[in-house]
Amino acid sequence: MVETSIKAVFTGERVIPGQVDADLLNEHLARYAFAARLARGKRVLDAGCGAGYGAAELAQSANWVVGVDIAAEAVAFARAHYRLPYLAFEQASCTALPHPDAAFDLVVAFEVIEHLPLWRDFLLEVRRVLAPTGQFIVSTPNRLYYAESRSHAGANPFHAHEFEFEEFRSELSAIFPHISLFLENHVVGVAFRPVQAGGAGETTEVRVDGGETPPAESHFFVAVCAHRPQTGHPTFVYVPSAANVLRERETHIALLEGELRRKDDWLEEAKRDLADLDRQHRQLTAELEESNRWAGSLDRELAASGARVQELQEELGAAQAAAQATIAELDRENRTKSEWAAQLNAQLDAKLQELAQCVEYLHQAEKTVEERTRWAQKLNTEVEQLRRKLALLEASRWVRLGRRVGFAPGAGPQ
Repeated sequence: MVETSIKAVFTGERVIPGQVDADLLNEHLARYAFAARLARGKRVLDAGCGAGYGAAELAQSANWVVGVDIAAEAVAFARAHYRLPYLAFEQASCTALPHPDAAFDLVVAFEVIEHLPLWRDFLLEVRRVLAPTGQFIVSTPNRLYYAESRSHAGANPFHAHEFEFEEFRSELSAIFPHISLFLENHVVGVAFRPVQAGGAGETTEVRVDGGETPPAESHFFVAVCAHRPQTGHPTFVYVPSAANVLRERETHIALLEGELRRKDDWLEEAKRDLADLDRQHRQLTAELEESNRWAGSLDRELAASGARVQELQEELGAAQAAAQATIAELDRENRTKSEWAAQLNAQLDAKLQELAQCVEYLHQAEKTVEERTRWAQKLNTEVEQLRRKLALLEASRWVRLGRRVGFAPGAGPQ
């Protein structure tokens, strides 16, 4: 029983029938068989009920039973697998029970208290919900025996506090005035069972030999606590239904031998796999060495390439600097030429304007020449006409006569 969330993988701390060793299951069932004798007709609380199989056992004789566990997975499992008319399961903490005072005649808590950091608070909660005439049955492993049995595995990570016998008695006595203590151990016995079951009056006789068992050597401590004095504390022996120990051991030995053969086969296969892995390892080692040599040559080539890259970068830097200087010089030349071109364009514009004016003057002179040419031509025409007239005149007889007498133009004294 664990006061923490149940894990999907079995850890040994959550007992589930069919998933654990038979001895471990019987160890837990025996406690519920021990408690069932005191549960008849009572209101029962199973604190830290886990998977619910123990609460179902108590419900066979109790008036009604409530199983409480903090793990939702455990409560869901219990509700799904144990459905009885007078049995209910609740998710709650054992240190904060959701029940009124004096609600139960019997409270059981098997393998719970060692899991609780606040285990004293738990004992006070049990005292609160327990009726004045009620009983509280609590069990826990013996710390000394448990530490010895787990010497190789180490401390149980699920346990918050483990008890020795005197500490267990002292802590319970501080809360409950009346305590009856029992020691739970696996024992070897021989059973005589009739082949045919007898009548209703058939009894079972149990003989327990030997002296008292030292608490320090016991496996578990079980205490029955109460507010009022209790009468009687008989020895209780639980014999599981499959209790032929020798037959079970023989079956278990056969299973172990089969498992050992499977492990031997697995070991031989593992040896073959290991040999194959060793060959592969040697091959991979040779390949790795070759790869390392190749990587070394690459490193050297890379170093040489790096040096060449550095040289090229330096050359590129110098070329870039020279190019920058050339670009600056060209830029200056371009600005000078641009200024010269602008001046030339201005001069050309002025010359063009001057040429345009000259052309205009030329056009005007041409017009004047044309006009004067026409005037000269006109004069020439008029002169020619006058000449013809003069010729006609000179040719006339009157003119000739006038010349003779001195009257005609051009006639002088004779």
